Parts: sequence; C-alpha cells; structure tokens
Amino acid sequence: MSRRELGEVLLEVNDLSVDYLTLKGAVRAVDGATFTLRRGEILGVAGESGSGKSTLTTAILRLQRPPAVTAAGQVLYHDQDGTVTDLVPRTDAQLRSIRWDKLAIVMQSAMDALNPVKRLGDQFRDVLQLHQPKMSNREAIERAQDLLAMSGIPRDRVNSYPHEMSGGMRQRALISLALACDPELVIMDEPTTAVDVVMQRTIMGQVLRLQRKLGFAIIFVTHDLSLLLELSDRLAIMYAGKIVEIGPAAQLYRDPKHPYTQALRDSFPPLYAPLVKMSGIPGTAPDLMNLPDGCSFAPRCPVAMTACASVRPALIEVGPVDAACLRNQPEYADAPVADRVDAEALEMEGVLR
Repeated sequence: MSRRELGEVLLEVNDLSVDYLTLKGAVRAVDGATFTLRRGEILGVAGESGSGKSTLTTAILRLQRPPAVTAAGQVLYHDQDGTVTDLVPRTDAQLRSIRWDKLAIVMQSAMDALNPVKRLGDQFRDVLQLHQPKMSNREAIERAQDLLAMSGIPRDRVNSYPHEMSGGMRQRALISLALACDPELVIMDEPTTAVDVVMQRTIMGQVLRLQRKLGFAIIFVTHDLSLLLELSDRLAIMYAGKIVEIGPAAQLYRDPKHPYTQALRDSFPPLYAPLVKMSGIPGTAPDLMNLPDGCSFAPRCPVAMTACASVRPALIEVGPVDAACLRNQPEYADAPVADRVDAEALEMEGVLR
C-alpha cells in the first residue's frame, strides 16, 4: 500500500522500445517497457549499468540523442483537463509546451547541465520566461529565490555562477530549476551519484519534503536499491533493456519474484543485522547485440533450468507484482535447477551466441 494517497493516472508507457543505430545494426537498449504512473507517485528504477534505465527515462521525454531512436511504443501523458497526448510522434516544437512545464528532468551531472557562463538567476529566468512570456525579470528572479530557498540554498545565490557553488549545492539548484514551472512529474536520473553519502541524504530529504509539499510525481533512477526501497512507492527492476519485475517497493524487498531482483537486494549489506558474507551477482551483463535465445539472466541465475536457455519469459502478474521469470509459471515452478557453469563457459558451449 502506498504511503500517501495517489491520484489519477499521469503517465502510461506502453511497449516502449529504443534502439541505438550502429554500423553493425540496431541495438535494442529498451525492449517493450510498459508501466503506469499515478499523480503523486514515486517510481524507482533500478538495475546494473547498461540495463537501460537512463535510456528509458530520456526516451519518455524524447530527449535521447542520436544514434538513439524510439523504435516502437507509446508514452501517453494525461493532462489535468482530461486530454491524452502521445509524446512519441510529437515534434520538438510540439513537445516544448509539455517539457519542463508539465514533465521535467534532472540530469546526472549538475555541472554539465547548468550553463557555466550564466549566473544561476539568469538560467532560472530563461526557463520561466520561455514558458511564461508575460513574467517580468523581477518576478522571475523572485521565483528563483523562492525555489532555491525551498531547497535550502541562500536566496543571494541567484547571483552565483555554477563553479562558485559546491557539488551538492549545484545538484539542489538543478532540482530547483526542474521545479520552476510546477511540473506534474520530475524524472531524476541518478541525481546524487556525484555527491558524498551525507550530502545524498540531505538532498533526498529535501526532495521528499518538496514532493510532499508540491505533490509532483517522481521517476527516480539509481544504482542504490536501498535508497529506492526507502523512498519509492513502487520499483521497476531492469535487466538487459527489459523491465523484469515491477510492483510495490515493500513487496519486492520482502518477497521478490525474479532471481535478479533477489540478487540485487542481497548485494547490499543489511544495516541492522549481523555481518554476513556478500556474494554479489556472478558473471556480467549480456551483450545487447548478442542476447541469449531465452532468458537474458539465465547464464547468471542460480535457479535457472534447461528451459531458460530457449524460452523468453513474459512479464506476467504474480500476486501484487509483475515479473518475467519462468519459475512463476506453474509448469516450470518445480523444475530442477540445471547444471550451471560460469558465463564464459556457457558462451563456449553455445548457450550464449
């Protein structure tokens, strides 16, 4: 159950696929992603590097850069007036009234995202006056000061350049900038990776306070599953470009239905329990240009069976979660675990091609 009352549907992502076009052919970085986000909800997205998290979130706003292209699917934005807009076929000009005004994003690196030769107040003013042309310079600066103050940044920092601020302060300023037009959704792509643990806690505490005050939804991307479990209503776990499990955060922690979710959870040491030996996840993520015929996680899975090498599991409902694992299907539930060897040996034997 959510920790807060959630609103109506805000975003529907249906069978969204994204390819990277290379000289060797198209590489599918996101494959058939499907989920629904409600107003006020926090959806966490987790997975190893290369699993497709950042590609998915940038594709939602059509911000992926070439050679990435949206190959298929829908991204349906439900406006408060009842209209539904598919963002996928829209041009940049058509998306301009939705980006930042309705749906905003916080990129990974604040120093790269902020303009290094403009004062912070001028960057806020550019965003605000683009979407609200009648706003005066003074009103824009006052709005910028209010937003910075909400994030714990002194109001006079509107006159600072990005290089005059600490990394944590720049990151909070970038989050404030994303909130400038009161968006209904803020996508946060690993916003705390460049700061220390103490600053990470400070930033996330302020984000949650702002979210409760302003009511916007969040899609939060990070490697830190423990952080997502603490702040998210639901979690989506990605592996090799696919969502392999999605459901309530507490449920995924207590009883994950996909072996990869369980392996991710068990890769983090418990904070309030005796010390245990950490095993990690053996092997490496698959080459997206050379995926196995069956389950992409099979070469690394401790409970894989023979069928996993040839049958590609679909995302199906398993109680309160959806998971893509053959073990959740009755005909495979009690199948014996196949003899497993390491990923290199599987490749030599032709399981990975």
